[in-house]
Amino acid sequence: MSFLRWAIVTVPLILLLGFASGRAVPAGSENSWYVALQKPELTPPGWVFPVAWTSLYILLGLAVALILHARGARGRGLALAVFAVQFALNLAWTPLFFGAHRIGAALVVIVAMLLLSIVTTVLFGRIRTAAAWLMVPYMVWISFAGVLTWRIGQLNPGAETLVPGAHTSQML
Repeated sequence: MSFLRWAIVTVPLILLLGFASGRAVPAGSENSWYVALQKPELTPPGWVFPVAWTSLYILLGLAVALILHARGARGRGLALAVFAVQFALNLAWTPLFFGAHRIGAALVVIVAMLLLSIVTTVLFGRIRTAAAWLMVPYMVWISFAGVLTWRIGQLNPGAETLVPGAHTSQML
């Protein structure tokens, strides 16, 4: 299958999974718990998050398509497996932070995401350099998101008990 055919599958799939995770619980300004939190000065306006994540998910989809297109490449299976694990952590972060209000656990998840995305990038780079470069903005953003999560935790001790958690899906 050509790269373009892979991209037609991987980009929408990653976007759909990211959207589903983001809509699993109320997030951002739709989340009364988050609105009530004290946030660090470097928190961007709410509209930045969906724009950033949409862009990053497109880049991730393209990176995966490049690796899938590299049929017979040594280490391809391992690279895709590590990507899948870090992406599963990515999908778990929003429900953990916004739904369960578990700031500490969300920070652990984001650190694991960052470490696994670094490993993914190295593995992708051994197969296709362009795929590794497509991962760089993602690593920068999740590093920034990690700093925001850490600072929110510092500024809001006991935040887990601020308001009851969201238990309903926002998908429909």
